[in-house]
Amino acid sequence: MKDMSFAALMDRRNEIMKQAVGINYEEFARGRFAFAYEEMMQKVGYTLDEIRAIQRETDVGQTPLWEMKNLTRLVRKLAPAGKGARIFIKDEAANPSGSFKARRASVSVYRAKKQGYKGVVSATSGNYGAAVASQAVKRNMKCIVVQEVFDSKGDGQPEILEKGRKCEAYGAEVLQLTVGPELFYTFLRVLEETKFFNASLYTPFGIAGVETLGYEVATEIKGKEGRFPDKVLITHAGGGNLTGTARGLKKAGAEDTEIVGVSVDLTGLHSASDHDFNRKSFTTGHTGFGVPFTTWPDRADVPRNAARSLRYIDRYLTVTQGQVFYATEALAQIEGLERGPAGNTSLAAAIALAQEMDRDEILVVQETEYTGAGKHPTAQLTFAREKGIDVRRGDPHEEKPGENIIIPRGPGDLFYKEMDLDKLRKTYLKALQKNHPGPYSEEEKEFLTEELGVDQEKLEKLLNSN
Repeated sequence: MKDMSFAALMDRRNEIMKQAVGINYEEFARGRFAFAYEEMMQKVGYTLDEIRAIQRETDVGQTPLWEMKNLTRLVRKLAPAGKGARIFIKDEAANPSGSFKARRASVSVYRAKKQGYKGVVSATSGNYGAAVASQAVKRNMKCIVVQEVFDSKGDGQPEILEKGRKCEAYGAEVLQLTVGPELFYTFLRVLEETKFFNASLYTPFGIAGVETLGYEVATEIKGKEGRFPDKVLITHAGGGNLTGTARGLKKAGAEDTEIVGVSVDLTGLHSASDHDFNRKSFTTGHTGFGVPFTTWPDRADVPRNAARSLRYIDRYLTVTQGQVFYATEALAQIEGLERGPAGNTSLAAAIALAQEMDRDEILVVQETEYTGAGKHPTAQLTFAREKGIDVRRGDPHEEKPGENIIIPRGPGDLFYKEMDLDKLRKTYLKALQKNHPGPYSEEEKEFLTEELGVDQEKLEKLLNSN
């Protein structure tokens, strides 16, 4: 019998992960911390054409691209003369499981089947579990979803419970846990005991699956308008959505399209805190994931995270919870599209940002997600009130995460805050310098320029400022 204590299982985690993913990450290591990122993506991944073929087999991708004409008209009423960009939305809710994460899951489940695994395991409280479960059905594989649901009082957020219901609807076995280290421990134990494939969000397979989304956005806009979009807004959490979409845009030739990440501002709330867990109304697309995964991506459940957002991001914006609920209602009541909250994080920022852009410019919100009873603003806001959160209309600038949710009084109240990317880069380097003190070799510096999206001169300034 193996020792199944927490400490023993953590000691075996690299061995378990290697068996469950089938990637020898050490092959790509280059010295103390650098690694061959592009070599990893190319050697263990698939080409864009191969991924498109894989996704066609299970009805993933080729989702509709809609122009939001009513929202654009509204934006132009609010904007200065000559301003008000056209807003488009890529309707990822049309995927089999109802979100863009079907793209990530499609390649992972295909890989698992091809490598002879009998089933797949996913650790997620979100749409990805449903995507993995849906794709497992299509490939005739077993699926286990390990889901972080409850606080210590046994209360679960309606959105997370809805996602668990959806996983079960596809026949997955769902293990529902309390917030904290129990999730990773249980995940590792399930992988070791079942010998199933780790359908991680952060493998090269998962990230490459999202490249088709960016590629479709670029080529479809160019087909309709004769040029690439000016900006693409991407809801940002663990970085896979942004990384995959950006890589796909670049593979389509949209090198000058601005990549804009957007997160819900949950400053002050800790995602792994039992107290804070149910004092937030968003389970993904928020700064509790977006900031730490940007500043240290290898906190993931694989040795090397293939989602590396600082390599691709041009701007990082935040919006408030109340604004996202407002944007969700606006999309339904102005455009006749009822969709879930994740993509509407970017939509809230898009309504504000489009007012600053010229009328002939094009802005794309690159995803929507399905909605359901637990995802609806009514369920979420009712749960927030039950937890003592003050929900009211007013000025969203006054919102304080964990204390209140302020619904804008009108579209003119929508705004965004700009995150300082250099501050995030410095945070990355501070952690690096603590674990791997300088000086750094030329190879290490070359890796860091790519990793942080800067040139050599900028890197030296960032290193000297810490």
